[in-house]
Amino acid sequence: MHLCFLVTEGLYCELQKPIKVYYEENLVGSYYADIIVENLVILELKAAVSIVEAHEAQLINYLKATNMEVGLLLNFGRRAQFKRKVFTNDIRDK
Repeated sequence: MHLCFLVTEGLYCELQKPIKVYYEENLVGSYYADIIVENLVILELKAAVSIVEAHEAQLINYLKATNMEVGLLLNFGRRAQFKRKVFTNDIRDK
């Protein structure tokens, strides 16, 4: 487990945390979230010309695979951009 700079600000973070992906209760693979903050928010970091639909879909898939409902997509390309994604997740109700 790798911790990130936000720990010095009092926030618990994990870098490159694996997220297991299941389909019909079978493990089919894993994602690696760039940063998870307080086990509540996924930060996905990019350095692209701009944010594209595929980046947003990637973040939504990460949220679907976890019980987290909020993700931030941060792009540090030509100009800084960010998008906030929310996915109401039924996993926590199971």
